[in-house]
Amino acid sequence: MFGIQPVLWVLIDTAVAFVYLFIISKILGKKQIAQLEFIDYTVGISLGSIAAEMATNTETPFYYFLIAMTIFFALALLVAIVGRKCTFLKRVLKGKPVTLIYDGKINYKELKKNRIDVNDLLSMLREKNYFDISDVAYAVFEPSGELSVMPVGAQKPLVMEDLDKSKIEKASLTNIMIVDGAVSYSGLSEINKDEDWLFARLNIKTKEDLNKIILAVYDDKTDEFNTHYKNC
Repeated sequence: MFGIQPVLWVLIDTAVAFVYLFIISKILGKKQIAQLEFIDYTVGISLGSIAAEMATNTETPFYYFLIAMTIFFALALLVAIVGRKCTFLKRVLKGKPVTLIYDGKINYKELKKNRIDVNDLLSMLREKNYFDISDVAYAVFEPSGELSVMPVGAQKPLVMEDLDKSKIEKASLTNIMIVDGAVSYSGLSEINKDEDWLFARLNIKTKEDLNKIILAVYDDKTDEFNTHYKNC
């Protein structure tokens, strides 16, 4: 049989941890999940872990956990205050926006620096309803991890007077031929072409030529390639 005292202490510690976390969150301010930067996410997880340990650990004095939570809270608040006062320190502590697509072309240096795979970039674009990379003029990777996208002029939202139903084309997915220096054979089979045709069209003669290409997309309607090269 469990003693009543340990159970009572768990209830008290849990209530204290909950109230203390509530106070801290109110002071730090409201943010949506998508707006959380890396340091906010880390502090939140750390505070939650400490609170959970406080609620179940009846051997360690509860004020030890409160001290640890207070230190995390104070440091998070300091970072927020310093970030508002000093732009340089804010960039160091929280990061800065990074342009992954510039003027319609993938910035491979920034992609590599931020450890983002080209497939991850394409996935993030699809989440923003951009299934064709040629529709994107600029894409900015925010410190929160969100991708902000500016479409090319022709892909901007329409107003009613711009609408001409006779010119609307049926939607279709683009054919990805090369991803990060590797041939997409499934993409080739979709258009009933082979590797020799692909290499001839893109003037690929050596393995080095292939490795220079980070992404090659083929439009079978225009018979044109949209090719992005590694700029490093």
